Amino acid sequence: MEFRRINGLPPYVFATINDLKADARRHGRDVIDLGFGNPDLPSPDVAVEKLAEAAHNPRNHRYSASRGIPKIRQAIADLYLRNFEVELDPDTEVVTTIGAKEGFSHLMWVLVGPGDTALVPSPSYPIHIYAPLFAGADIRHVRLDGPGDATGSSPGEAFFDNLMEAWESAWPKPRVVVLSFPHNPTTECVDLAWMTRIVEFAREHDIVLVHDFAYADIAFDGYTPPSILQVPGAKDVAVELYTMTKSFSMAGWRMGFLLGNAAIVQALTKLKSYLDYGTFQPIQIAAIVAMNEAPGYPKLINETYQARRDALCDGLNRIGWEITPPRGTMFAWAPIPEPYQEMGSLEFAKFLVREADVATSPGVGFGPGGDGHVRFALIENEQRIAQGVRSLRRVLTRLR
Repeated sequence: MEFRRINGLPPYVFATINDLKADARRHGRDVIDLGFGNPDLPSPDVAVEKLAEAAHNPRNHRYSASRGIPKIRQAIADLYLRNFEVELDPDTEVVTTIGAKEGFSHLMWVLVGPGDTALVPSPSYPIHIYAPLFAGADIRHVRLDGPGDATGSSPGEAFFDNLMEAWESAWPKPRVVVLSFPHNPTTECVDLAWMTRIVEFAREHDIVLVHDFAYADIAFDGYTPPSILQVPGAKDVAVELYTMTKSFSMAGWRMGFLLGNAAIVQALTKLKSYLDYGTFQPIQIAAIVAMNEAPGYPKLINETYQARRDALCDGLNRIGWEITPPRGTMFAWAPIPEPYQEMGSLEFAKFLVREADVATSPGVGFGPGGDGHVRFALIENEQRIAQGVRSLRRVLTRLR
């Protein structure tokens, strides 16, 4: 039987590591799981309590609204005003999504189709690559050169130059540029001046910018990630996805938002009215309480991730695995040490599970340009991370 939309999908390489990890645990081995980016921190207590209360009200058991109930759209508008000094009309410039991944996927349905082209960073979070393809569009991979690349440029500058080159050489001209900073998997960060340049480019060339702002609140060493909507005139060409997954550690709740350009937001709202009835209403009610009554929770989450980042990066550097500490995200993007580079990222990641009981994500799973790296997720506590580093030191003897 033929399944047209999924026939072209490559094997899911992350499943290979998950299978190895599960098999190791079945045999009694203690695997330090730094692979799948699944937050382990609890959601805010006030949200959990409100969820339980709202779930007991039978009126909340009915269909909700696919665009989100009015108070949650107002709550995210208030959050953006508080955090980014960005004003949003909750009626026309906000729609809720069932997580950022669903929102991004269906957004591509309204922005591109057969014959259209999107520019996507390389490497990239997998849905950024495949959602335009599911919509029938073509993609052009744009190299996102990270720290230590051979160009001598700053990473943001290199990516901007690569975007310009991809735009000039592409035909038909791309309709969409996909962005996501702080970036998963590379952890690359940009500043507001960079965002201003890309908005100016998009306005000049009539192109839509889609910024996945999943790590809006996960940043270190004094760095503050900019919202693209902070740029004057950005709403003419840009939309942004914000999610409570990382900022409020509400991954399983599936509570996200698309914000910005009113015409694009309303186009997604119209499509979603045919596809779903929105997130379970008690979850929306609890999310409102989280944003309004626990606005400082992302700071607590961030402090935990920073401590874990320091434990991992300091530990790796001590054992001779050189890595630049990330300024954002809940990940570390580590180049495969030179003695092991010939293995490639999938075989190297398998080696780490088998020999060191440490699970990572192979860079090849993030598309072209990722194969020279593995990604560590900061989803174990500092003691477990230290245990993982000790295991790596024992196994990676060729680093010494």
